[in-house]
Amino acid sequence: MFAARGIAISLSVFFLVYSALSIAVYCLWQRAWFYLQPYPARRRADLMFALRVLPLAVSAAITLALTVPSFVLLEPRTIDEPLGGAPLLFGLCGLTLVAAGVANAALALIRSSRTLRSWTSHASPVSLKFPVPVWRISRAVPALTAAGVLRPRVLMSGVAESLLTPKELQTALQHELAHVRRRDNLKKLLLRFVVFPGMAGLETAWLAATEMAADDAAVSSVGEALDLAAALIKISRVSSERPAELTAALMHSPAGLMNARVERLIAWDEGRKTQAARYSPWYGLSAGLAIVAGIAVTYSQLLVRVHTATEWLVR
Repeated sequence: MFAARGIAISLSVFFLVYSALSIAVYCLWQRAWFYLQPYPARRRADLMFALRVLPLAVSAAITLALTVPSFVLLEPRTIDEPLGGAPLLFGLCGLTLVAAGVANAALALIRSSRTLRSWTSHASPVSLKFPVPVWRISRAVPALTAAGVLRPRVLMSGVAESLLTPKELQTALQHELAHVRRRDNLKKLLLRFVVFPGMAGLETAWLAATEMAADDAAVSSVGEALDLAAALIKISRVSSERPAELTAALMHSPAGLMNARVERLIAWDEGRKTQAARYSPWYGLSAGLAIVAGIAVTYSQLLVRVHTATEWLVR
């Protein structure tokens, strides 16, 4: 009974915190997106992704670092306290939430693996000096796409190879390499896990920012920007198939986003590369370390307060 009560309370806390934070993110993300417009695309993408996974990170941290230890250390094992209706209901909701996320991510992996097997059934490696393997596929679409979560590779169709000039093809490959380096497919898999109604708009905004961030990372001069813009226009004429899950195709965005990407590339300037390079992840790491240090100092008091809150939940 002690273990069952602890599991129910832990899942209840996870569900309540996750739901509350997800509702807050749903209500605030559009305002955050508005204020992030002046920032480089890379920073917008990173901050929007962080905002999307914030409910999962915070609720998991509170559950594992505070709720479980407070129950194990402070809950008397000799008391045969019945399990109330509230922790049982919220616990079942939390279990359902976790199960739905795992199932959603697993299905995405299965569907993506099945599609990639069909694409690469007659693929052949391309001899290029490139940081990741490049495979030529027999299909016309996808023209160019970064595939794979743990073992990334770039798939290139013969149609794209024949349509694009060498410089256009190089910048297009650099775009896909940017997706690989930023682990965008792994992030898409994580987004399949953090299920919650009403988050489609936020995820679409993040996808748009990732494409623009990859565009910025692929070019370093006006000439390269124009080459990538030309590649986008040419590929858009042959790319009509919906991309597979957990892949990052060069052309899979709506027409409005594609037009915005082309316009950004045509208006590309040297200051954009310099501005994007100023961003450093050390700021977030420093803030995280400060939060961890503050929690460590007050950890025992936090355990007592969390245990008091869970006792109120049980009653």
